[in-house]
Amino acid sequence: MKKIILIILLALLILLILPKVVAIDVQAEQKSTDEVLIVEFNNPIVFDLNITNLGGSGDFEFFNLLGFTMSPERISIRQGETKEIQLEIVSLAPIDERGFYTITYYIKADDASMVQETLTFKIIGLKDAFVVGSSDVDPESNSIEIFIRNAEKFDFGNMDATFSSPFFNIQKSFSMGSKETKNFIVQLNSDDFNELIAGFYTLTAKVNVDGEEANVEGIIEFVEKNIVTTTKRDFGFLITTKIIEKKNEGNTIERSETVIKKNIISRLFASFNPEPDFVEREGTSIYYTWDQEIMPGETLEIIVKTNWIFPFLIILFVVAIVVLTKKYSETNLVLKKKVSFVKAKGGEFALKVSISINAKNYVERVNVIDKIPLLVEIYERFGGDQPSRIDKKNRRLEWNFEKLEAGETRILSYIVYSKVGVLGKFALPTATAVYEKEGEIHESESNRAFFVAEQRTKDIKEG
Repeated sequence: MKKIILIILLALLILLILPKVVAIDVQAEQKSTDEVLIVEFNNPIVFDLNITNLGGSGDFEFFNLLGFTMSPERISIRQGETKEIQLEIVSLAPIDERGFYTITYYIKADDASMVQETLTFKIIGLKDAFVVGSSDVDPESNSIEIFIRNAEKFDFGNMDATFSSPFFNIQKSFSMGSKETKNFIVQLNSDDFNELIAGFYTLTAKVNVDGEEANVEGIIEFVEKNIVTTTKRDFGFLITTKIIEKKNEGNTIERSETVIKKNIISRLFASFNPEPDFVEREGTSIYYTWDQEIMPGETLEIIVKTNWIFPFLIILFVVAIVVLTKKYSETNLVLKKKVSFVKAKGGEFALKVSISINAKNYVERVNVIDKIPLLVEIYERFGGDQPSRIDKKNRRLEWNFEKLEAGETRILSYIVYSKVGVLGKFALPTATAVYEKEGEIHESESNRAFFVAEQRTKDIKEG
């Protein structure tokens, strides 16, 4: 029985309201679709509407059942009139929704008849209101243009933003109006990114608006650039050094091949740092190859040292041998002098001096001169050819030969002694020969002879 009574009451209520709903004849048109609510600010959302009254003149009220305040709450429209209004709504509670949101509202006439309409707007966070980006970064450029764009129909007023990336860090203060874009030129320092590889990098803008902060991310493209510079240096004489430097000033990984050629001689005295990756031989040439990858900002240094000191000494030795051999072969008369200890009966210090004369070619009018050192006297008994002259005042001995045949050898000898003992190293001067060869005067000189008196005495005692 109660259910029947309730159904009858509801039916009566519908019959009472229905004529009034049908009675209102108002149309509402939303002129724009880019209204936005930023949740950090819970800003009022303003809609531009065209309200057309197709019914009788009167007042009309706006209301909703979803927790939004609406302003204005009431307007007057004459019959047949279209009125442009700005309807402002404000949420009374935080909204968790994101994206496009549709609110249902009602327009009610004075006679309580009403129509139902909808409004659509977008709900976003602060970080979703902006777009940041930049022009491409060229490794050889010294500047870049960056931008921040307000993608929404919202005036942010004065704000701050810190832009950061692997290429730069800057801070800017500016005003940002509805759907406005700000551009900035940033100076670059290549040292800050010379080790970065080409590709896409993140540009972050940390924005601050009325104490609210958000991070907005964009993309920077670091365009590919292949730049490898090569520097070569050579220095040194006996130890030569070659330094090859290859620096990757681009932003891509570069494969570098370096080849150095050596011959079969120089390779024996060469050292490398680092060691080559490949060694190939073609005939008398040796090719050393370094094949390596160079990262951006990295430098490959190859050091090749060639030590010519040892081969230079060998060459000097060979040259000396050749020169001495040639000189010896061109000598017509060769003198060799030697000295030996002689045991005297009276116990005096005595030495036997021998001079060997070897004629390699036919020579004439040979005059051999030998000087007698101080502290000793000559014993006037001679072996072999007798001196032609003994000059005691000038302490000289001379032998004269009219001629010497090629291959002929003469041995001259004499004895010197001293009543005073001689200790230490005893040196005898060189002997000199002056001769004539094919009408020209030549001169030859013997070696110097030495005798160590102390050592020889010891040897005699041991014998």
